[in-house]
Amino acid sequence: MAIDTSATRRSSDTPSGRDITKVALTSSAGAAVEWYDFFIYGTAAALVFPKLFFPPDLPLFVAQIAAFGTFAIGFIARPLGGILFGHFGDLLGRKRALVFALMLMGLSTALIGVLPTYHHVGIAAPLMLIVLRLLQGLAIGGQWGGAALLAIESAPRDKQGYYGSFVQVGVPLGVILANVVFLLVAYLLPTAEFAIWGWRIPFLLSMILVFIGIFVHFRIEESAGHVAASPQRRRSPVLEVALRHPKQLLLAGGAFIANNVCFYIIITYSVAYGTSTLGLSRELMLGSVVGASALMIPILVLSGWISDRWGRRLPFMLGAALSGAWAFAFFPLLETASPAAVFFAILIDLAFLSLMYGPQAALFAELFPPEVRYSGASIGYQLGAVVGGGFAPIIATALFAHYGSTFPIALYLAGVCAISFVCVAFLSAHRDEGPTVSAG
Repeated sequence: MAIDTSATRRSSDTPSGRDITKVALTSSAGAAVEWYDFFIYGTAAALVFPKLFFPPDLPLFVAQIAAFGTFAIGFIARPLGGILFGHFGDLLGRKRALVFALMLMGLSTALIGVLPTYHHVGIAAPLMLIVLRLLQGLAIGGQWGGAALLAIESAPRDKQGYYGSFVQVGVPLGVILANVVFLLVAYLLPTAEFAIWGWRIPFLLSMILVFIGIFVHFRIEESAGHVAASPQRRRSPVLEVALRHPKQLLLAGGAFIANNVCFYIIITYSVAYGTSTLGLSRELMLGSVVGASALMIPILVLSGWISDRWGRRLPFMLGAALSGAWAFAFFPLLETASPAAVFFAILIDLAFLSLMYGPQAALFAELFPPEVRYSGASIGYQLGAVVGGGFAPIIATALFAHYGSTFPIALYLAGVCAISFVCVAFLSAHRDEGPTVSAG
């Protein structure tokens, strides 16, 4: 397949609206299942892994922190995945890197579904879990950049925020899939059978991702933003972006911290806190996350559309400010134990986060030239992920264990939102003109 390496496409080569929509929807579907794989680990870490993969004599909160620790390992691997897939995505094409990331995630997640537990193999059980979680982290580190750039670089310049938001929709769809599958399996099986083997079903279903990877490989064209490596190129795209665009990398990472921290507090820590500490039902917590995530989808698309008309910074900074303020209402609403209040707390929080996450793909793509865009966008995104989301459930668990109150957690959330607000303000000063390659 020939790759167009010119700065712009001829009008005759411009993709039709139907082609752009196919790319956007396929990228969204791949992202949804990829994030499903990543999120079911978080759900399992909150609900079943503490009892299955760690010594039974550990205190519950210690086993919970250990389970969240293996959850965090996936985030540590994400920047490595961004570096690895970013390098090959800039040199060999967005599509090739994305397909490999999808298949790696599908296979590593399915293998978690056949792991022996601590009861059977002792300390080897958490060690194998850690290895497979590392592979999940590598895969998710490379997936986002490929999916986002395929959608954005195939879209007209004035609609890149809108089409980029379709990739972001993969996150709430992944949350919905992960929680619905867990709820169904838990509902259909007796508690004892769910703990023994039922929890494995959501992981085994991840093999669907392999088939999506095959579809992308054969049915989706490479994006116009891929600039093939020339014989004169001697420096790695990863090294080039680190040397030429270090401020953009660091500020992009800082911009993503708030979204990542708040999101994983909602979908992971709050589930554990609600069920273990407040005595709320698993169905209420997971059901609230599912319902709020579904309503998050139109807000993501709307915020991407808004960013095409009034700039990426406006919805992003508004979302950071509102999320920081809402942190002080979130836990008191959960603690009322009212189903309506629990759902409302989660819904409003995810709505505010959507204002940041919707335009993020386009914002990050605009920070880097096309020859290093996969590397720059992926590494910036994953730096925020490892600093933010990976340790958020552990930090929240430790803060509550030490202070016996959720107020310090709210301060923590407000602090990271302030960091992201400032980083986005500085990002706008570096590059406002948008991508140097227009697919339209």
